[in-house]
Amino acid sequence: MSGQGSDAVAAGTVAAGAAVSTPEAAGAVERKRGGRGAGGGGSLGPVGLVVAGGLSVQFGGALAVTLMPKAGALGVVSIRLAVAALVMMAVCRPSLRGHTRADWGTVVAFGAAMGGMNALFYQAVDRIPLGPAVTLEVLGPLALSVLASRRLINVLWALLALAGVFLLGGSGFGGLDLAGVAFALGAGACWAAYILFSAGTGRRFPQADGLALALVVAAVLVLPFGVAEAGTALLDPVTLALGAGVALLSSVLPYTLELIALRRLPASTFAVMMSLEPAIASLAGFLVLSQALTAVQAVAVALVIGASFGAVRTQVGRRPKGAEGEPVASGGTAS
Repeated sequence: MSGQGSDAVAAGTVAAGAAVSTPEAAGAVERKRGGRGAGGGGSLGPVGLVVAGGLSVQFGGALAVTLMPKAGALGVVSIRLAVAALVMMAVCRPSLRGHTRADWGTVVAFGAAMGGMNALFYQAVDRIPLGPAVTLEVLGPLALSVLASRRLINVLWALLALAGVFLLGGSGFGGLDLAGVAFALGAGACWAAYILFSAGTGRRFPQADGLALALVVAAVLVLPFGVAEAGTALLDPVTLALGAGVALLSSVLPYTLELIALRRLPASTFAVMMSLEPAIASLAGFLVLSQALTAVQAVAVALVIGASFGAVRTQVGRRPKGAEGEPVASGGTAS
């Protein structure tokens, strides 16, 4: 999955000749450029971050499928979130002081959405193939795109992506396990919430501090279920090693990249870009799980990619509505 994570001025920093990795530095670059963070190709940096995060999370998901016979779906999720939380806490060392009740409420909601998204999705891929599971899951972000956008063109891009999503899964939905379908749709709803609270967390916490704290929340919520399902299998060295790999690929790297991207990429555009996930999942399924694409599915992939990047191109050249020097991320409330 999904999912299942160098600020968003990367395109601007190409012109500036330097990498910008903090909100403060991002604001400095915007002030030098007259506040035009989304203009002149400024959206291309966040786009690259989202695509890289998608590649990482889907190949991590394919690796997780191979691990499920050893530890079960919830066991794999528990290892993934626990390792990711430990890594991020060690790297970020976030301060527990100086935050408001609203800050903590946002990060707890972010962690709950993250935990639910992971647990439900892994339950889904334990019952149905990876490609259809991601195809169903991405309906959550697509619905968010339609609800969050105030421009007709973004609705049209979302509808085009939706057509590609259904075409991609159209040949395989008929005989799917209904419980697996329900889990995938539930994961999609959590994914939409993840997008919203990720943007809010990125605004309220510096660097990736909020992400680290949210991962702890997610791990604490899911771990009891993982222990109940997998038991001592969670302590197997091979299982732990593979689970750590899944954590890095599917949590630490993509969540960090997505959190950074959402500080400037509008939530509606980000949500449409999430329609790339079925295409990436199909590629990962082919390379890791030997699941080949049909000609119809290849056409669907082209529709999804076209819609995703079309949505991004409509944002290029638009002046952000945020105050000068502030990260521009709608968090799903405006675009």
